[in-house]
Amino acid sequence: MIGYIARRIAYLIPIWLGITLLAFALATFAPGDPARNYFQRTHGRQPNPTELAQVRARFELDEPIPQRYLGWVGGAVQGDLGLSFSSGRPVADELLNRFPATLQLAAAATLIAVAVAVPIGVLAALKRNSWVDQLTRGVAMLGASIPSFWLALLLIIFFSVKLQLLPSSGRGGFDHLILPALALGLGDAAIIARLTRSSLLEVLGEDYVTTARAKGISEGRVVVRHVLRNSLAAIVTQVGLAFGFLLAYSAIVEVIFVWPGIGLLAVEAIGQRDYNMIQGFVVFAGTIFVVINLVVDLLYLWLDPRVTLGPQERAAVA
Repeated sequence: MIGYIARRIAYLIPIWLGITLLAFALATFAPGDPARNYFQRTHGRQPNPTELAQVRARFELDEPIPQRYLGWVGGAVQGDLGLSFSSGRPVADELLNRFPATLQLAAAATLIAVAVAVPIGVLAALKRNSWVDQLTRGVAMLGASIPSFWLALLLIIFFSVKLQLLPSSGRGGFDHLILPALALGLGDAAIIARLTRSSLLEVLGEDYVTTARAKGISEGRVVVRHVLRNSLAAIVTQVGLAFGFLLAYSAIVEVIFVWPGIGLLAVEAIGQRDYNMIQGFVVFAGTIFVVINLVVDLLYLWLDPRVTLGPQERAAVA
């Protein structure tokens, strides 16, 4: 198994390098001079050539592009993503300071998605082709089609403006978490619900389910012990991918609710042309997503013993 894990990690290395190359290229070839922008923002005037050269040397912008990329990737491997053009602080520190807020939001959104999606998916599968099934499928399709930013605005209008029940911005107590978590989680709940339904329908047609029912086992026990349990691998896989996506791409919702996570930090960096922060965010988020994909891949293998490995994978596991 150790060999199999090492093989999977080896597969992910080129993907991670591709992410770093894309992030560096976007930041390097973006319009504007980050050194000049930094000096203007900190001193309130245009720099002279000597001052501009000093700023460029400080942020290592005076080195050849290939050398800058190799140095930056080498630092990224060690957790050093360079200095922020806005604050002058290490990019990695800025991201790590904001990450707990994003982690809290993504975890809450994932819990909401699972709590809403799994019961709906189970009900739709058990009531296949009934009006209940048609209704849940329609609601799921609608939920998957609604953009998160539009849902966020609707939630703010209804719960914050009209009813004045929940705060519309900032990070504070539990009440501050509800609306942004709903805005993020409901869209993924629709996708997970549809996957849960399809996974359960596949298992419901298996012979061992028919045998369990013929033995007189109660329907609830059949669903929980046989149907849902054997559908768990696909559901967990989708939940893991959804969690990774929410961690990496919650920027729009964080901006709307002024949630101080890494998404809001990235948007602020775009407005300030803080290219070091932007490329650091891309690599940080991409690394998280790659790691979660690896974990989900291994979980799938562990949860579903019916999954078989190819000859090379069997050799690696052996």
